[in-house]
Amino acid sequence: MTPSARIQAAIELLDAIIASARDGGPAADTLIARYFKERRYAGSRDRRAVRDHVYDAIRRTAERPDTGRAAMIGLAGERPDLAALFDGSAHAPMGIEPGEMAAQAGAVPAWLVPLIAAPVEQAGLLGRAPVDLRVNRLKAAPAAVAPMLPDAAPIAGLPDGLRLPEGYPVEQSAAWKDGLVEVQDAGSQLIAAACAVTPGMTVVDLCAGAGGKTLALAAAMAGQGTLLAADTIRTRLARLGPRAGRAGATFIETLLLDQNHEGRGLDSLKGQVDVVLVDAPCSGTGTWRRNPEARWRLTPARLDRLVAEQARILDFAAPLLAPGGALVYATCALTEREGRDQVDSFLTRHAGWTAEDLSLPLGRPHGAGLLLTPGHDGTDGFFFARLRRAAQ
Repeated sequence: MTPSARIQAAIELLDAIIASARDGGPAADTLIARYFKERRYAGSRDRRAVRDHVYDAIRRTAERPDTGRAAMIGLAGERPDLAALFDGSAHAPMGIEPGEMAAQAGAVPAWLVPLIAAPVEQAGLLGRAPVDLRVNRLKAAPAAVAPMLPDAAPIAGLPDGLRLPEGYPVEQSAAWKDGLVEVQDAGSQLIAAACAVTPGMTVVDLCAGAGGKTLALAAAMAGQGTLLAADTIRTRLARLGPRAGRAGATFIETLLLDQNHEGRGLDSLKGQVDVVLVDAPCSGTGTWRRNPEARWRLTPARLDRLVAEQARILDFAAPLLAPGGALVYATCALTEREGRDQVDSFLTRHAGWTAEDLSLPLGRPHGAGLLLTPGHDGTDGFFFARLRRAAQ
């Protein structure tokens, strides 16, 4: 592919990504993979260059643009080397006309700006995320793993954390294949630490997904006690089994819940659980470094639905806790409605609960919890709080 043809390919992909974001279709990574599967002539350098063009255009564009061409023209306005490739030659985009509309640069869509937590450094949301690892203490100690990954650096404040450069192929390493490490953002590791679980406890990861935090809890429990991973989406939960096997966390139990009727599957646990983790469905505003086109998918109506769902989950999670038990609420979101306001509302609805101070190496106190941001902490963006049920 010529450099100009790569620009045209990026425009075609951006058109597909814009339409998919508007209609709730596949994510950008999926669309890019499909695109090149149908174009075997594109070499590895072509694929890498086109992918970089696509993501560079997405990262600089807060509002969903009308067309892929507008998105690329916006990028070309900042990159004269790219602007010169709009030359109208074979397989190239037509030249840029005077006054042709370009997508405006920005970090956060205008409607969302007033809803983002005030301490968030918006520019930090657009950087490229590193590859963070958690050493799996069920199988190894950090001192034994670090020499296996010489490009890794320790993460300050996280004794089991290692950080690799963005894009590092960690899944090709022996450390990953042997289950000595798990890919897990430092912020996510900190949320697992906030659960303060110990061996022998009864613990529920209520929105477990593919089980990243479940595996961190399993390591903290040293494989002893009861650890239940629950979710309403079968395909996500199914991914935990192979991961748990590789990690040596075979004591984990899984439970598929019926959406909107989760309480039926949890009745036997009421009043019995020491720690419940609610890593709730959210806007994902804290993960824009990894999924920048997610900004184009979020709408005010969707945010309303997510906030209502978070409150619903918290309400059926609370009765599971034994007296004195802890409910850890977390979202990879940076809106006040999903974080600070959601916890304040829970404490208003539920008597006998208090928010605990969290003494952790990263984050800033925010309302009743902690706020992690890419700009301040070098992690994905998270809000989390630990809520304690009265011991009666």
